[in-house]
Amino acid sequence: MSQLPHVVVLGGGPAGCGAAHQLRRQGRARVTLIERQGHFGGNASSFEWAGQWLDYGSHRLHYTTEPAILEDIRTLLKGDLLERRRQGRIRLRGRYVRFPFKPADLLLRLDKAFASGVLWDMAAGKLGLRQRSSGDTFGDVLMASLGPTICDNFYFPYARKIWGHEPAALSGTQARRRVTANSFAKLLKRILKPVGGGMFYYPRRGFGQITSAYAAAATGAGADMMLDTSVDRLERVDAGWKVHVTQQGAAKVLDADYVWSTIPITMLARLTTPAAPEALVAAAPGIDYRAMLLVYLQLDVDRFTATDAHYFPESSIAITRLSEPKNYSDLTTPVGSTVLCAELPCAPGDPTWSMTDEELGHLVVKDIRTAQLPLVRPPVAVHVKRLRHAYPIYLTGYEKHFDAHDAWAASQPRLLTFGRQGLFAHDNTHHALYMAYCATECLRDGVFDEVKWAEYRRVFATHVVED
Repeated sequence: MSQLPHVVVLGGGPAGCGAAHQLRRQGRARVTLIERQGHFGGNASSFEWAGQWLDYGSHRLHYTTEPAILEDIRTLLKGDLLERRRQGRIRLRGRYVRFPFKPADLLLRLDKAFASGVLWDMAAGKLGLRQRSSGDTFGDVLMASLGPTICDNFYFPYARKIWGHEPAALSGTQARRRVTANSFAKLLKRILKPVGGGMFYYPRRGFGQITSAYAAAATGAGADMMLDTSVDRLERVDAGWKVHVTQQGAAKVLDADYVWSTIPITMLARLTTPAAPEALVAAAPGIDYRAMLLVYLQLDVDRFTATDAHYFPESSIAITRLSEPKNYSDLTTPVGSTVLCAELPCAPGDPTWSMTDEELGHLVVKDIRTAQLPLVRPPVAVHVKRLRHAYPIYLTGYEKHFDAHDAWAASQPRLLTFGRQGLFAHDNTHHALYMAYCATECLRDGVFDEVKWAEYRRVFATHVVED
């Protein structure tokens, strides 16, 4: 090509903004990024409420981040990337245990029946005494590797709450991609030698500062970053694509040599002309996401507890996690006020999805009291965020539906799909950024290296979510 190719990036989350930044930084393309919302970051963004920067749930930058990406983040944040020690707790069988796990806590804090059950399950697995299932569901994989004590008391009830399905209805991929310690060997390694020594990175002004910094740097390098813009249609033409968009009521058409999409892959298929095969559209229900209600409670105290996040696998408590943002960034302000973020997975048709903020606040307060946490007074304010696409649900057999969409996307000339939504992957932010960096590496002299991308895709398939 005589000039740089024009890449239109769909979606302004970490993957999209990371790609825009890298493409412009390395001078590999002209870039236009399209984001439907009025801010960058998607579910990894932050917002201000009650005098604090708050995230959409609990987010951390993990020690497993690629060194080159971590160095870029440090540079972009200009001293605002903090190194923090994890202070989490899990409630198991009515007792709290530190998370990440500590050997002493497991021996002293858990009840004897649970501890002896875990030891028996370890021995039974080693001696081949446990009956093995030939299936490949979430339940089969974890039961075979960990046994009933941990599964029945932690992973299975937690799975029902997070994904809304029985363990037997979920694919074994969910266990392999979502559960870091999915065997006793991995569990022991994590307890005795946690990655990063139980430390994590966190931006001074909320986790969304990472994506915002990438977006600002991309803009500074010449990318056109379009907020409040919706994609109406992707029209395939001989030379690439015509991207039909609407920005603040005005229709526009962008000529693109490449379209790089980080939006849900099912949505991508519905936007494309010529239309995707009917069989592909019919397969879309096999690819679904768990929704999430984020309920923020403002309390009139400096700190709620010293814990950054509490985890609740028990079915008697509706929420799955309760985090306190002040403890992530070690803030001392605002004085006399702190905010809690409660995560409540659900489906859009569930009664909880349509509850008012006040009703959800009462529900969370009830859960906090059930969990025997020190809520001295009722919250002074409640705020709710609703996420439609929070977690991918890997139902048994979902692979054939995703593979059909993935194969269709791969067959479209000059169209690339990646990122958490684009690859239906329950990945961390550093995984999404890694995908963006890899995609950029594949575009050289205006030509995208499909062979190299296929190699990267095999690496992406090995990613396991860090809790």
